[in-house]
Amino acid sequence: MSLLLQISDPHFGTEQPLVVDALVNLARLQKPDLLVLSGDITQRARPAQFRAARAYMDRLGAPFLAIPGNHDIPLFDLWARLSSPYARYIEAFGSDLEPFYASPDLMVVCVNTTRVWRHKHGEVSAQQIDRVSGLLANAAPEQLRVVVVHQPVAVTQVEDARHRLRGHAFALQRWSAAGANLVMGGHIHLPYVLPLHDLARPMWAVQAGTAVSSRVRSGVPNSVNLLRWGEDAPGGCCQIERWDFSTAKRSFIRVTVSEVRPARVQPFTLV
Repeated sequence: MSLLLQISDPHFGTEQPLVVDALVNLARLQKPDLLVLSGDITQRARPAQFRAARAYMDRLGAPFLAIPGNHDIPLFDLWARLSSPYARYIEAFGSDLEPFYASPDLMVVCVNTTRVWRHKHGEVSAQQIDRVSGLLANAAPEQLRVVVVHQPVAVTQVEDARHRLRGHAFALQRWSAAGANLVMGGHIHLPYVLPLHDLARPMWAVQAGTAVSSRVRSGVPNSVNLLRWGEDAPGGCCQIERWDFSTAKRSFIRVTVSEVRPARVQPFTLV
C-alpha cells in the first residue's frame, strides 16, 4: 500500500501559521509514505524562505521529493537569476532538480519545468520527455506511475489556458504510451482531478491548490491531495482525496474523493 501526500505552492514568505500547523497535524495523522512538493516552494526565492521551507518539510516526518517552481528562481536579483538561478534552491533541497522514487507499487518521476528566460510559464523539452518515457517504460506492472511537473498539463477554466505547460501535448502522448497514469501539478492554486483524452491509455491530471499560503485563489481554500493506492484503496483503483483547510475547525478536512482506475501495462522497450 502507498499513501502519497501532494503539497504544492506553499510560497514560504506568505505562509499562514495556523494552516502550517494544521498540515503538520494532518501528516502526523495520515502518516504518508511519501511527500511530493510540486513547486513554488517560496514566494521570492530568498535564502530565509528556502530555509523555512526545508525546516517545515522535515517537520512533516516522511521522505519527500521536491521540484522548483517559477517563484523559486530569483526574480529581482537579475545577476543571481542569470548566473546561478537554482543556487538557493540547491542549498536547501539538494542538487537533484528532477528526483525519482520507486517502491514495489509506486513510481514517481519529477520534471523541472522552470526556465530562467520565462517569468511564469513552464516548458518541457524533448530530452526531458525522453527521460521520463524511458523510466516509465521500465516500471513493473503493479507500480502506479506518477509524473510530477509544476505548471498544469490540462485546465478546467478558460482563463487558465495560458498557464499550461509548453510542450504538454507531445509530452502527454509520449508519457501515456510509456504507461503513465497520473500527472501531478500546481501553479494555478486550483485543485481538481481531470481525465485526459485522446491518448494511448487512460491518464489523469491531478492538480493541487496552495497548501499553506495566504495567496489563495478567490473562493478556493488552502488544500492538499492524498493519494491512496493498494490495500487501502478499492481493488484496482487509485483514490485521490482533496483535503481543504477549514477555518471553523482549524484543520484540514476531506472534501472530495476521486477514484480512477489506472491501466496496468507490461513493460516495453522504447524505439
